Amino acid sequence: MTSRAAILGTGSWGTALASILASKVDKVCMIGRNQKTVDEINNSNTNHHYIPGETLAANICATTNLEQARDYPIVFFVVPTSATDNTAYKLSEIGLPKETILVSCAKGIASESGKRMSELIHAHLPDNPLAVLSGPNHAEEVARALATCAVIGSKDRALAMQLQEIITTPYFRCYTSDDIAGIELGAAMKNVFGIAAGIADGIGLGDNAIAALVTRGLAEMIRLGTALGGKTETFIGLSGVGDLMATCYSPHSRNNRVGKALGKGGELKDIVANLGMVAEGVRNTKSIHNAGLLTDVRTPLIDAVYQILYEHKPASYALEELLTRDTRPEAD
Repeated sequence: MTSRAAILGTGSWGTALASILASKVDKVCMIGRNQKTVDEINNSNTNHHYIPGETLAANICATTNLEQARDYPIVFFVVPTSATDNTAYKLSEIGLPKETILVSCAKGIASESGKRMSELIHAHLPDNPLAVLSGPNHAEEVARALATCAVIGSKDRALAMQLQEIITTPYFRCYTSDDIAGIELGAAMKNVFGIAAGIADGIGLGDNAIAALVTRGLAEMIRLGTALGGKTETFIGLSGVGDLMATCYSPHSRNNRVGKALGKGGELKDIVANLGMVAEGVRNTKSIHNAGLLTDVRTPLIDAVYQILYEHKPASYALEELLTRDTRPEAD
């Protein structure tokens, strides 16, 4: 088992993941862009903006020097989806060793190309072992060592099991899967439905409506996800229904908070600015909507959220249209 690991990103999930790894390896290096955050991690063993009230282990350090990634046998990509492609390119330019294991942890797909994050990484670093990590993993709870489950996806079963051993702790339980596409698609699509659930809550539609929305969101996730290459069983697993439930109901969910503010009449640009962190669902809605247009799959919920975010349709009107569509069998 490796004795060191690097994490690209110093945000909430990167910090929580560093805390997990710090109990399993000798040294964890977080590589970020914000010098103030890096200095805080190194000098105070804290990252208050993203994980307030928690003290980080002494074997966690931070730097802004991406070249240091060359010194670590495992590198976790925990940057926003918008930065994944460029980060992978920079790693290829600095001469990352081909044996370095890469783990994609971002939840989304590229807005222009529709590619999943692992596909972007593989395009720049085709010779490196590659896996993905996902699940209902709110960083705030993971950092507090609350019980959590996750799934590691890789076509290489031995690699998945190696990572499973490294990441699993008494409070963070990992499963393995070979369905990389399904894991990444489920993780991306749940963000859109998280916004939809927040909108319904903000409007005041009640628990019945939100439960129906989550259920129909799962059906939509399975229809589109399988059309794009994922397996049905993956979408009823941790990176599908598990992450969907956490995102749609948890106060930790940034996407849910964005949706709730929209439902209460807020302007998207103001909501995103006030959030202070990245809500991947805003970008994901556009990329997933575009991906859906390339298939014959019906995506009424995704379409409605897209119309609210990008076509300025009033949230109450968009949800009313959803409820008054032609009736059909549930299994259709």
